[in-house]
Amino acid sequence: MVENKCTDNNCPIHGSLRTRGRVFVGKVISSKMGKTVTIEFERRYPVPKYERYEKRRTRIKAHNPECISAVEGDVVKIIECRPLSKTKHFVIIEKQVKTKDESS
Repeated sequence: MVENKCTDNNCPIHGSLRTRGRVFVGKVISSKMGKTVTIEFERRYPVPKYERYEKRRTRIKAHNPECISAVEGDVVKIIECRPLSKTKHFVIIEKQVKTKDESS
């Protein structure tokens, strides 16, 4: 899964960061910040009045360890951890493999 080692203490694989809580799969939409990426995924939100659902997007900032180093366009799995900064409460644990359907 992860080939290269890293010296990042906030890496859940090689470091001492403990993870717990929610797990999401989303797409990296920004990797311009140092060691931080922005993940976006869609969710279904119920509209009680019309008894239907609408699509809404959620954007989350996550820590990007050296050994994973995700870039824009990658589909990644993130998991909740302790607060790493004011806005970061998640860390990337793996990159998902893209299928032929997702690439088109």
